Amino acid sequence: MTRSLQDEIKQTRPFSSLEEEACLALQLTADRLSRRGVEMLKQHGLSPAQYNTLRILRGAGAAGLACSEIGERMINRDPDVTRMLDRLERRDLVQRSREQQDRRVITTRISPEGLDLLKRLDKPMEQFNKELLGDLGENRLKSLIRLLDAVREIAG
Repeated sequence: MTRSLQDEIKQTRPFSSLEEEACLALQLTADRLSRRGVEMLKQHGLSPAQYNTLRILRGAGAAGLACSEIGERMINRDPDVTRMLDRLERRDLVQRSREQQDRRVITTRISPEGLDLLKRLDKPMEQFNKELLGDLGENRLKSLIRLLDAVREIAG
């Protein structure tokens, strides 16, 4: 049986509104999912931000991306993308180069080692996501996605 948020956080008084309860439920759920993701990725020597960055760069292909573009695409904003890229570069997971046309721009590309790491993580991540959300079923997952899209639209 699913416990209510009120029971879970041991709140004795009713919430002041449905909106308050929904916001708290979203925050608690996001925190739980995030903690589980951190644990899973830690086994592979990555933080969620590093994993997200590698996926972004894999999607960018051979063209790569500037640091600012990576930051704009990240799920969770990292205030110091440059330092994170430094750590990924030290591990040979990304490569950076100065552009010939504009020497101020440094483009980051995923390295063959980074692609290999992501390829090894694809199946475990797929399984991880199924373990967390698979029991909801396709219809409920689609409804959840639509609701979360609406919340993000409102939140800006």
